[in-house]
Amino acid sequence: MAKTRYAFVIDLRRCIGCNSCSVACKSENSVHLGVWMSWVKVIQKGEFPNVSRSFLPLLCNNCEDPICVTVCPVNANRIEENGIISTDPHRCVACRYCMAACPYEVRYVHPIKKFVEKCNWCLHRVKVGLLPACVEACPAEARIFGDMNDPKSDVSKLLAKHPVQVIKPEIGTEPHVFYINLDNDAIEKKRKVDVL
Repeated sequence: MAKTRYAFVIDLRRCIGCNSCSVACKSENSVHLGVWMSWVKVIQKGEFPNVSRSFLPLLCNNCEDPICVTVCPVNANRIEENGIISTDPHRCVACRYCMAACPYEVRYVHPIKKFVEKCNWCLHRVKVGLLPACVEACPAEARIFGDMNDPKSDVSKLLAKHPVQVIKPEIGTEPHVFYINLDNDAIEKKRKVDVL
C-alpha cells in the first residue's frame, strides 16, 4: 500500500465565503490578530447591475517539492512522512527566506514570538485522527481533506471524478491543494483580506 499523502480539495461550487474556516483556524491555532494562516479572498467581477462575486480560500499548499524547505538555512522547515510541511519554532531565526521564496504568500512572522508560521493543516489534530479545524467548521462542506493515495478517501474520489486545478502549477512545486471550479481571475488579483 502507498504511503499516506494528505491533500485538500476545495470545491468552489460550494464555498459561500462565510469565513468560518478562517475563524476556526485562528481559534484552533491561536493566530495573532492582523495575520492569517488561512483566509478567503473575495473576487468581484463586472459592473452594476451585472456583478458576480466568488470566493477563493487560500492556505499553505504543503507542496510535494516545497521551496520553503530548500531555502531554509537552519533546517527549520521539514516534510513530515504524510507530506505536510512543519516548521520548528525553536530552530527558526525569522530570516524570512521561506517567506520570500513561497510563491503562494502564505507565511508570516508571528508579531510576538518572532518566528515564521504558516498553515500546517492542523498537524496536531491530524496526528490523532481528527480533521483540520477549517474542514470541521465549513458549513457548506466545501473543504475536503484526506489521503489522496487511499482510493476510498473522499479526496481521492473527488480527484478521480472532477477536473481540478492548482494555483501556479507552472512553478513546479506540485501543490496539494486542489480546486474544483477555480476562477483564474481570482489568482491574478492582489491579496485582500479583512482583519479578523
